[in-house]
Amino acid sequence: MLLKNIAYLDENFNIVFDYDIRIEANIIKEIGKNLNKLDKEEIMYGNELLVTPGLCDAHTHIGQQLLKGKVLDANGIIWKDIMLPFESSLTAEKMSLNTRYALIEMIKSGTTSFIDAGSYFMDIACEEIVKSGMRAGVTCSSMDDETLPSSILNSVKEVLEKNDNLYENWNNKGLIQVHYSIRSLMSASEKLILEVSKHAKERDTMLQAHMNEYQKEVDYVIEKTGLTPYEYLDSLGILDKNFIGAHSLILTEKEKAIIKNNDIKIVHCPFSNSGKALPNTPELLKKGIKVGIGSDGVAHGGLSLWDEMKILRCMMNVTWGIQEQNRSIMPAKSLLKLSTENGKYFFRKKIGKIKEGYLADLIFIDLKQSHLWFSQNYTNTLFECVNKGDIVHSMIDGKWVMKDRKILTIDEARVLKDLKKFLKY
Repeated sequence: MLLKNIAYLDENFNIVFDYDIRIEANIIKEIGKNLNKLDKEEIMYGNELLVTPGLCDAHTHIGQQLLKGKVLDANGIIWKDIMLPFESSLTAEKMSLNTRYALIEMIKSGTTSFIDAGSYFMDIACEEIVKSGMRAGVTCSSMDDETLPSSILNSVKEVLEKNDNLYENWNNKGLIQVHYSIRSLMSASEKLILEVSKHAKERDTMLQAHMNEYQKEVDYVIEKTGLTPYEYLDSLGILDKNFIGAHSLILTEKEKAIIKNNDIKIVHCPFSNSGKALPNTPELLKKGIKVGIGSDGVAHGGLSLWDEMKILRCMMNVTWGIQEQNRSIMPAKSLLKLSTENGKYFFRKKIGKIKEGYLADLIFIDLKQSHLWFSQNYTNTLFECVNKGDIVHSMIDGKWVMKDRKILTIDEARVLKDLKKFLKY
């Protein structure tokens, strides 16, 4: 394919106009001006389009899609009183619907890759992900806390068997990478932590965990082990460059050093995190720590990373920005980088840039929308004004997944029908 006369977000996060971009198989092959058409090459004229790298949701929960609207303003302990009862009631049919609905919402929001924190009936989820054409990192929910509901209580052996089977059956099928996980340090025994880490290292895959999200969680680990969460895992020898620490909000200086020294990847989920703790993202970035942005799933405020980027900027400005008298403490280019280019750290693939040699995971924005007619700085306007409804086409790994807002790989009408059946209206 040849994209002709199109605007694009370049590797320096500037928007440039009237370029040609050649895509060969799944790779961005060539970028330039006035490129000649090759034989049998499809052409798309992009005079009224802006193409950017697809967004990477580095932490989400596709298994909680049917919890939409249930969590906001709820009383009690959300994890215990809402999340666990819902997940313990999952069936294969519900997980299929959860997954298809989440995939539709992500694609239409401009997300082309995502890291899922793990749920149940993950084989069913993987079937739907492969059909959708999305790039995904998946795992099984890994908990062995004896207080869990019986339907989701597993032994260490059972957790390992489920994740090993998921890896054997689905790793590198379609665009899926299978990870291992520790759901949380409050719900996993030391034996489980050590064993899942061992299995992940043997397969050279990522190990992900919810980390330092709540003060009670941090206090629990300190009371139990005498160490903060990252110090504890470091003492077990499981931390390395393949570890993903979702949230990582409440950190000591020693923990920040551990994260930096082990090249750990962390993920902030701004809307979800705003009710728990405030990270110092600018400081972490200055230290060279690799940070991604996640939605934390639709139950925590939707799947739009455009919203999450804006929320993170507001959070950082109203706290550290005012404190340091720095209005641009989290500039637009930095936030766009977190949600695009930094995806390469979570997938270990060349994604997140429109650059020769990178994978063609691209989204196309309609510049005919009135809020995009004019700008004195189009990078700022991209960040400030674009919303999920402006994404008209989506391409993942060089293949069209959405054209003219119609998803080509999922039957949207069937999903809506199944949702109405689920809701019984």
